[in-house]
Amino acid sequence: MAVVTKITTQQNNRERYNIYLDYGKGEEFGFGVDEHVLIQYNLTKGRVLDEFELSEIQFADDTKKAYNSAISYLSYRMRSEKEVKEYLAKKEISAIIIQQVIQKLLANRYLNDEEFAKAYVLTQMNTTPKGPRVIKRELQEKGISESIITLSLCEYPKEQQIETATKLIAKLKGKYKKMSQVMMKQKVEQFLANKGYSFSIINEAFNEMNLEKESDEQWEALKYQGMKAHRRYEKYSGWEYEQKMKQSLYRKGFSLDDIDSFLSYLSEEE
Repeated sequence: MAVVTKITTQQNNRERYNIYLDYGKGEEFGFGVDEHVLIQYNLTKGRVLDEFELSEIQFADDTKKAYNSAISYLSYRMRSEKEVKEYLAKKEISAIIIQQVIQKLLANRYLNDEEFAKAYVLTQMNTTPKGPRVIKRELQEKGISESIITLSLCEYPKEQQIETATKLIAKLKGKYKKMSQVMMKQKVEQFLANKGYSFSIINEAFNEMNLEKESDEQWEALKYQGMKAHRRYEKYSGWEYEQKMKQSLYRKGFSLDDIDSFLSYLSEEE
């Protein structure tokens, strides 16, 4: 048994209190508690506590501290239930306390995976170039159920996907202008696929954006890639040089007719 001998406010946190106890050998520091726990257990000077009550108070205070920590974590942005669980687990909080905290957060609507998933999709749709497949994978990693993910992705309409993909194509067209038309299209397709767009959306975006190169653009790309290949293989000569040049430029998406034209151009320049 222990008797509460003194209660003081903690200097660094006015919502927490230090409880001093006497187990029969004089006053000593017992434990710290949150203001809510202090009131809940009616901790006052002279209160007698047994071991069970001390353990119960400690559990309640640990739960309150974990809850406050979760609220602080949620104050920066919305989180999924899994994210909060993982955050608390990293703080070495016991599983039973984490479950108590999660239940209270759900009851108070601080946690709601449906609302979180919907907000997440809208945020990613409006602020990033990510497509639905990438967003879906990220929601899966955050512990969102498949049914909720399917529902939340309805917030990302097909028209918006095509519009975003089209804007990306416009940027990529400039980035890959020194490639052949074939290689440029492959690069753009791969980029958009990696960003999470389906091939049906990619194809519709291609229909919106004309990727056809003008003849002079194709020729400039061929000259750029051709000169790079030439510098790599100029130590060779004759048939061997010609074959290496043709193989290299063909792999980069240029037609054999265009390659022959470039090789003739090179020979005339020498």
